Amino acid sequence: MQAPLVFKGSPGSPYTRKMMALMRYRHIPYRYLVGEAADRAGMPKPAVELLPTFYLPDAQGQLQAVTDSTPLLRRLEREVSGRAARPQCAVLAFFDSVLEDFADEWLTKAMFHYRWHYAPDIDRASKTIPLHWGGTQLDEKVFAASKAFFSKRQIDRLPVIGSNPTTAPLIEAGYLRLLGLLDAHFAQHAFLMGARPGASDFALYGQLSQLALFDPTSMGLAVQHAPRTFAWTGWVEDLSGLEVQDAAWLDAAQLAPSLLALLAELAHGYVPVMLANARALLRGDKHLRAQLPHGLWEQGTVSYQGKCLRWLREEFAALDATGQTQADAILQAAGIADLIHAPL
Repeated sequence: MQAPLVFKGSPGSPYTRKMMALMRYRHIPYRYLVGEAADRAGMPKPAVELLPTFYLPDAQGQLQAVTDSTPLLRRLEREVSGRAARPQCAVLAFFDSVLEDFADEWLTKAMFHYRWHYAPDIDRASKTIPLHWGGTQLDEKVFAASKAFFSKRQIDRLPVIGSNPTTAPLIEAGYLRLLGLLDAHFAQHAFLMGARPGASDFALYGQLSQLALFDPTSMGLAVQHAPRTFAWTGWVEDLSGLEVQDAAWLDAAQLAPSLLALLAELAHGYVPVMLANARALLRGDKHLRAQLPHGLWEQGTVSYQGKCLRWLREEFAALDATGQTQADAILQAAGIADLIHAPL
């Protein structure tokens, strides 16, 4: 893998921000393309247009357009040495994966909901995000058309993401609970994984870069209810100067109570919805319903999240017998053992 890494993204994309923060922390040089710069540079097209898109060599050395932040992060761990973002302990790495997926696949529902549900948030996003892509010199007529097109497209996607009149109260209550849990954890630990960041920290940062630092409604809640988390988000944007110690990870044998409490939050939405989605996909259904502790959840099925659940179960299965026993004890204590063991 040759430096600098070339990729396309946008400041309004939480997954772009996740990977940029990761590369800054890991001291990986990169070249960042915004808007149509990738097309002008003759870069290959991905099968599905997603952000960020990395341009990386395949086995024959030919550049390929590669998307999906989690496999990208894992590939960088394998191919670029130093300042790893994955715990050395396989059990802690498993829970790092669980929390990374929680941020990427569940917290993103809150991010999308707040951005495209409330008028002030819609106004800010529709006015500024198209300029991220088209540039500040965008023609006024084109700008007006872009605002209208972009906002309508995103608002129309709310039900796909999982935001609807039934789920909106659950999303907002969950965001507030999460802010409280994060603030309690960050009062004791610099990162989710201890005194150095894991993949889950960068995934969390990606979503909070929008929720806590951009969208006015969710940002106001973060400032009011979780000032430590608000400050943490700004800090994690650039950890290039962080001094990293090998022994700075949490101890999976004595997991921090605040992290265990955070894992327990997954039982309130993420775990039952992931299971309901996987079961609906197996039945061939296009809609899922899940009874959560605080109400009913309804949305369309998401095939990619079925893969995410399979990957987590495979990572658990790859643990040795001692590791599985230790991970099982944590899963049971957090009340989320169904994520791995519930039949589909």
